[in-house]
Amino acid sequence: MKKIFGFALVSLILLAGCKSSYITSSWKAKNAVAKKYNKVLVLGLIREEDRRLQEKMEDHMASELKDLGYQTTTSLQEYGSNAFYNLTEKEALSKLNKSEVDAVVTVVLLNKKMEREFVPSRSLFQDPGYYRNRFWNYYGTINSRIDEPGYYFTNTQYFWESNFYDLNNQALVYSVQTQSFNPDNAESLGHEYGSMIVKDMVRKNVVTNQGQAVIKGF
Repeated sequence: MKKIFGFALVSLILLAGCKSSYITSSWKAKNAVAKKYNKVLVLGLIREEDRRLQEKMEDHMASELKDLGYQTTTSLQEYGSNAFYNLTEKEALSKLNKSEVDAVVTVVLLNKKMEREFVPSRSLFQDPGYYRNRFWNYYGTINSRIDEPGYYFTNTQYFWESNFYDLNNQALVYSVQTQSFNPDNAESLGHEYGSMIVKDMVRKNVVTNQGQAVIKGF
């Protein structure tokens, strides 16, 4: 039991010190290369009840691309909350064309999973080495701890997908899937996600520095 708890505690510490998001897979179209676009739209496809999350995810992705020198906008800024609701493909493309958008990056929340877990009292599992050698000391110490309450906590896991489309030929240029585990808030999740995805797109030569920024973290 002591070994199990020790391993779990170490794992929690490591998780606390790590980023909440990571890439599970990414893909780039064969022979696709970075080029200059007139205007890139960041389009979040997220449920209505997570509107604030959509705003933050769009804003940070757009900001990261803007730092590279691309002109960007978000669906909420450009069109409001119902960007392409009830539009046909022709109508949607016409709307994008009127906004001079020639590339789209989607941010899709594929799934959001929440699990409630019980953590027993930590004091029950503290190292009993100093008292376990004598039966009565061990009995008395453990007996006094078994009624200490544990607590429940909720794990929240997000599953994301982002695609980059070149609207000049409507081709899918890049696709990435990620997971996020217990982010602190929408702001930090948006910042971390935008930075992570744009860096991956730069590595794969989907987008490139337009001469206005130095990308950190490589």
